[in-house]
Amino acid sequence: MAPAALISTPSPSPAPRAPTVIGPKTKKATRPTRILPRSLIEGAKVPQKRTFDPAEHLHFQPPQKIHKMADLGLEGAGISPNAISEPFPLFTQDAIKQMRSEIFSEPVLNDCQYASTFCTNMIRGMGHERAPFIYDVFKSPEVLDKISSIAGIDLVPAYDYEIANINVAVKDDPVEGVASNSTSTIKPAADDDTPAFAWHYDSFPFVCVTMLSDCTEMVGGETAIKMPSGDIKKVRGPAMGYAVVMQGRYLEHQALKAVGGRERISMVTPFRPKNPLVRDETILVGVRGISNLTELYPQYFDYRTEVLEERIRYQRKVEKEREMAKKPFDVDAKRAWLEEQREFIDSMLREMYVVE
Repeated sequence: MAPAALISTPSPSPAPRAPTVIGPKTKKATRPTRILPRSLIEGAKVPQKRTFDPAEHLHFQPPQKIHKMADLGLEGAGISPNAISEPFPLFTQDAIKQMRSEIFSEPVLNDCQYASTFCTNMIRGMGHERAPFIYDVFKSPEVLDKISSIAGIDLVPAYDYEIANINVAVKDDPVEGVASNSTSTIKPAADDDTPAFAWHYDSFPFVCVTMLSDCTEMVGGETAIKMPSGDIKKVRGPAMGYAVVMQGRYLEHQALKAVGGRERISMVTPFRPKNPLVRDETILVGVRGISNLTELYPQYFDYRTEVLEERIRYQRKVEKEREMAKKPFDVDAKRAWLEEQREFIDSMLREMYVVE
């Protein structure tokens, strides 16, 4: 049988690259130096640990509005036309209590506290063993379906280590605290509205930000988004049990400080596209210096190589179908695909290295 012909077709214009992410100046995992208020630890305890049950612990209602990338002057950027949602109900009060009980448990506080130049108090890398309720929440098909519907694309957690990142801001207790920690401070109501974080892009395509604190006495806490025109769009922050879904890898944004209230505890869970054929520009710039790299790197490597494996498997399937149909081999198209995979691997080489 004569071989199929070779053809050359112009390659489509490549998608614009994701913006550069500026990470914290913290290069190695650093533990906080101050003490969490004892009242925070004691107040998080629950009489009984529960397993996650979507029928009992979800209180989902769709957001009233989802802002589009086009609305923000970013049409065509990112992996979805959806930019950021208005806050929407997601979890019941009992679910929030279960999450807080795991976050402020002794095993988590002993092993999972970090600080950086971006945020003075984070809890992350809890894993299934220390925080089974939170882990099961973000592995739940029901939760993933709801988050994906708002994102406009099927999503999965970036990898297990990122379930989840907790940002803690709390007023100090006058009594003795528990567990080594450094706390951000809630500002008094007289203070001006200033950013809690500098302008930045996320390291992950999407994030789901869930509020774990009672914000009824707080003012502020919005997410500010800078549009290409220079204009600023503000999206109000979520209340307790509410969440916001945002395509943060492609939106320049900052969290504005809240004023009033005793604490502000938010949970940020990063997501990536479920479909391995979708462009995935996940990087480690924002998390390398606030992670246990002996856990982070293997999980990152495993997920990236699995994506690469599925992409190769798909290309081989396409090739077999082409041969069966006796269609010509498109050299330029295959070269373009190889260039994409080389960049995917080059990105891994840039992100994984030994931190001295």
